[in-house]
Amino acid sequence: MRFLRESYIVFWRQLRMNLRNPAWVIIGLLQPILYLLLFGPLLKPLAKQFGYDNEFTFLVPGLLVQLGVFGAFFAGFSLIGEWREGVIEAERVTPASRTALLMGRLWRDLLQLFVQALILVVLGYFMGMRAPFGGIVVGLLLTLLIGGACAAASNALAMATKSEDVMAPVINMVMMPVLLLSGILLPMTLGPKWLLHASDFMPIRHIVDAVRGSFVGDVAGSTLLAGTFWSVLLCGLAVWWGTSTFRKEDA
Repeated sequence: MRFLRESYIVFWRQLRMNLRNPAWVIIGLLQPILYLLLFGPLLKPLAKQFGYDNEFTFLVPGLLVQLGVFGAFFAGFSLIGEWREGVIEAERVTPASRTALLMGRLWRDLLQLFVQALILVVLGYFMGMRAPFGGIVVGLLLTLLIGGACAAASNALAMATKSEDVMAPVINMVMMPVLLLSGILLPMTLGPKWLLHASDFMPIRHIVDAVRGSFVGDVAGSTLLAGTFWSVLLCGLAVWWGTSTFRKEDA
C-alpha cells in the first residue's frame, strides 16, 4: 500500500504538470493524425494487395505502435529538466521508494498514451476503419505495453546521460531502423527477401503484426503470441533498467 501511495503522489504531480502545459501531449498526437489524414488515402489502391478491405484497418494499428514507441521515447526529456532544476534531488531526500519515483512517472506516460490512442482509434473509425471491439482492446493493451517499455527506457536513458544533446542522437539512431524495419507504414512483404529476413530480428515488427492481427479478429494465432511475448519481455526489461538506474543514482 505504501508503494502504491507513493507512486500515486508522483503520478498526480506529473499529471498536473502536463495539464498545465498540454503542448507535448498535442504534439505527440499530431504526427500520427497527419499520417492518418495525409498518408492513409495513398494506401487505398494497395489495401487489397495487403490483404485488407480498408486502408485504415491496416494503417491505424501501425500508427498505434508508432505512437507507443516514438511518443514514449521522448518521456525522458522532461526528467532531464526536473533533474537540472533539482526536483529529482529533492525527491531523493524523502523516504519514498526509488521504484515509486519511476512508476509514478510511468503511470502518467501510460495514461497520456491511452488517451492519445483512443483519439486515434476513434478518428480512424470515422474514416472507415472497421475492427472488432475485442481486437481493439487487445491492440490497445499491446500498445500500452510497448509504450511502457519505451517510456521506462527513456527515463533510464535520461538519468544515465543527463543531457538532451546526448539523448536526442541516441533516440534518433534507435528510431530510424525501427521505423524502416517494423512495417509500421508499409508491410515488409513488399520489400526484397533480405530486407524481410532482416526485419525478423526487429521485435517491434512482431508487435505491429500482432496489433494488426487483433484488429482483423485474429486473437488466437501465433502472430499475437509472438507480439505479446516481445511486448511483455521488452516492458519487463525496460522497467528493470529504469528502476536500477534510479537506485544506482541514489547510491
